[in-house]
Amino acid sequence: MTVWLLVAAINGFISVAAGAFGAHALQGRLDAHALQIFETGARYQMYHALAIAAAALAARGAASAAPAHFAAACFLTGIVLFSGSLYVLSLSGIRTFGMVTPFGGLAFLAGWAALAWAAFQQGG
Repeated sequence: MTVWLLVAAINGFISVAAGAFGAHALQGRLDAHALQIFETGARYQMYHALAIAAAALAARGAASAAPAHFAAACFLTGIVLFSGSLYVLSLSGIRTFGMVTPFGGLAFLAGWAALAWAAFQQGG
């Protein structure tokens, strides 16, 4: 559990830093569309940093530990693939990175399903 809370905190920190970087350092350097893509990456990273923290807390129950750990791993994978590809796409302009983004979205969905299963395992 402690490792996942640490991972959540690090991702929350990076998300806030990325949001500030996007709002201040990238303003005027990227066009509006690229800036919006970057901000979407930061927003989804924060959402899923919080989801990792929720999964870490859900992992405290013996019955829900395995699906909660799986959920956290899916959320982290989603952050790397979804947010990471959006960061690279917006900063580089290389559109091919956009092909990775849906896989991150699928990882997010798998994480939410696993977190729901962890909640079910705890008795609702």
